[in-house]
Amino acid sequence: MIAKSGLEKKIKTKKVTNTQWYYHVMLLPGVVLLTIFHVIPMFGIVMAFQDFVPAKGFLNSPWVGLKHFKYIFEIPDSGQIFSNTLIIAIGKIVLGMIVPITFALILNEARLKWFKSSVQTIVYLPNFLSWVALATVLTMVFSYDGMFNNFLEAIGFERIMFLASNKWFRPFLIMTDVWKGYGYGTIIYLAALTGINPALYESAAMDGAGRLKQMLHITLPGILPTIILLATLNLGSVLNAGFDQVFNLYNPLVYKTGDIIDTYVYRMGLINMKYSFSAAIGLMKSVISFILIVTSYKLADKFAGYKLF
Repeated sequence: MIAKSGLEKKIKTKKVTNTQWYYHVMLLPGVVLLTIFHVIPMFGIVMAFQDFVPAKGFLNSPWVGLKHFKYIFEIPDSGQIFSNTLIIAIGKIVLGMIVPITFALILNEARLKWFKSSVQTIVYLPNFLSWVALATVLTMVFSYDGMFNNFLEAIGFERIMFLASNKWFRPFLIMTDVWKGYGYGTIIYLAALTGINPALYESAAMDGAGRLKQMLHITLPGILPTIILLATLNLGSVLNAGFDQVFNLYNPLVYKTGDIIDTYVYRMGLINMKYSFSAAIGLMKSVISFILIVTSYKLADKFAGYKLF
């Protein structure tokens, strides 16, 4: 019996091993793309420590050490682009959590299933649209002579230059980003709401608790671990203010409040051809983001019991 059991175990292990190559083949395209677009380009960070000249390449360009990193803190633009990035990113993170939570709680109170599913689908649709397409639509609607300003003028208000005013551009970026993504966040919180035991609501109703008290004492505590988890994970993206959105909506008139790290790197590197300087900014941002990501996962593990590595 012992010999037979050992033989069966060997056969089973062999079968598992023989089928594992399917999974490796399935992963192969993703690994190849990851290697080409993420691993190989990592060798380019050497430019941050050189006065890179494309004709000389990585091997023959002069080595300057930390020159470009020191220059980052000397130019007046550095403080501006870092503050813009932080303000826009933090605004998106904070409102990007408050709005989906609020909307999910409101939608959860709907008793008509067809209405609930229809609204959920409608608010989720903008998430599938690219910022290239959305920027065109938003520019037409919110331009100085666009539909929204025509409406403001019709009800007695002055027209607002959303895309050319340093006062309005940041709020415009934050609000449009929240509008685009809150449908996705709503789905996450609605999924968390389904995990709450319905018996808790029945017991609370028998004790005389109304809808508001049930929401405050059952619903919110029930989704609190999800809220903490998403909040801590969002810390890693605090320096990612959304290149696609800003690049497709900004212009030189709003560089003062709308220029972020990613758009500045794009202009310096690809337009002004300051390859080494832009590489230094990008590398510094990546290092800070890596530290924030590790910190956020540690916090997620501590407060929400979430582990990734």
